[in-house]
Amino acid sequence: MTPTSLITLVDEHLALARQASSGRSAHTVYGGHARTLRQTLIALAAGQRLDEHENPGEATLQVLHGRIRLTADTASSDGAAGDLLTIPDARHALEALEDAAVLLTVAKI
Repeated sequence: MTPTSLITLVDEHLALARQASSGRSAHTVYGGHARTLRQTLIALAAGQRLDEHENPGEATLQVLHGRIRLTADTASSDGAAGDLLTIPDARHALEALEDAAVLLTVAKI
């Protein structure tokens, strides 16, 4: 049981995202493709986005830093540090309204 500092990971991956041509960086905090539960830290530089993609299963998005916009169909929801958003069971996209980091938690069915 070794603790993971999300604050340290946010700082590291925001720095990587700012330098990356894609404007993003990600790190699997727990689990992976062979497990039911997976948690991934995703850092996005301001203005960058994850284009529309399929829902990975039951999932939530915890905003750790900055502000984001989650869109699905014609609806959208903004989140700020400390907010928890449920990812809809539909194609969706994620945009960083400012430098942002989120913790994506997915339980694959």
